Amino acid sequence: MYSRAETSKIRADFWTAFGQYMKPVPNAQRRRINWPNYRTGVKDIYFRMRAERDYASIGIELGHADEEMQELFFDQFVQLKKLFSASVGEEWDWKLHAKNEMGQTVSKIETIMPNVNVMEREDWPKIISFLKPRIIALDEFWDNVKPGFEDF
Repeated sequence: MYSRAETSKIRADFWTAFGQYMKPVPNAQRRRINWPNYRTGVKDIYFRMRAERDYASIGIELGHADEEMQELFFDQFVQLKKLFSASVGEEWDWKLHAKNEMGQTVSKIETIMPNVNVMEREDWPKIISFLKPRIIALDEFWDNVKPGFEDF
């Protein structure tokens, strides 16, 4: 078992490595971007990447405190589902009003890679290979659809 400090350091090292690996990759607008801390530019819409002890995941999280507004955001994404699936090249899980790890109600569009462990450095290439094409695809998708979400 790892101490809390060791766990925190390993996770930080992973995200630093991921950031360095992604640093030369420009976003859809050909600009430099901090990929691990991707900012959508729209309040309550987040791109979340996770690397945990038994899985890695990437997705869109809708965190508006008002569940009706959250549902409006989610419905707008549902309207774009074909474009989204074409952009990412696979089917993701769509969850309206799920609970996040802090017990808050959020809605998610995500995909998960099971059976990888961020604490095992030999899994890092698999995790990075999972996250990289998906965050790039999310960025390209978002570049096309963001204006429709900015008016909320």
